[in-house]
Amino acid sequence: MNLRLGFLASGGGTNMASILAACRSGALEAEPRVVIGNNSKSGAVARGRRSGIPVYHLSGRTHPDPEELDRAILRTLHEHGVTLVCLAGYMKLLGTHTLAAYRGRILNIHPALLPKFGGKGFYGRAVHEAVLAAGEKESGPTVHIVDQEFDHGPVLAQTRVPVHPGDTADLLAARVLEREHILYAETLQKIATGEIALAPYAG
Repeated sequence: MNLRLGFLASGGGTNMASILAACRSGALEAEPRVVIGNNSKSGAVARGRRSGIPVYHLSGRTHPDPEELDRAILRTLHEHGVTLVCLAGYMKLLGTHTLAAYRGRILNIHPALLPKFGGKGFYGRAVHEAVLAAGEKESGPTVHIVDQEFDHGPVLAQTRVPVHPGDTADLLAARVLEREHILYAETLQKIATGEIALAPYAG
């Protein structure tokens, strides 16, 4: 699959940065095309600008009407020839137009082993706190197809990370994040080479 990547991001953008680095090194055969941020002051927006990729701020502030925002996001992705959308800490549900146009071609990475510890409210530190509170012996990131619900679509890849005695949410988060940075780019490369096929999810 010819990967021309569009990123949707809300936060620091470290997962996006790891993907961009993999593209630069040749470890990932993909072309970053555009970054869309819903927070103009986010680290992801700054990283995109430093990388020389076109960056757009599209949010409820720029487009108060949700349908207009959805159409603006889709239009921007199309204008830049995006073939695969990567959510990188994007904190909003996507609209129906974008979901339909890129059905089976929108990915997200979540810092837990889905289907556990996913869904509304499970993001950032709260995920790792919940894992520890449940007494889990392992955690780890999940790359999955995005649908109309938070953290709900089909799982493409996971990496297991042990939970250590005495772990805090911050310690666990740091170890999981290290694996996120590896897993996301590896999964994208498998899509690029055809080892992972997205066609079954596009129907």
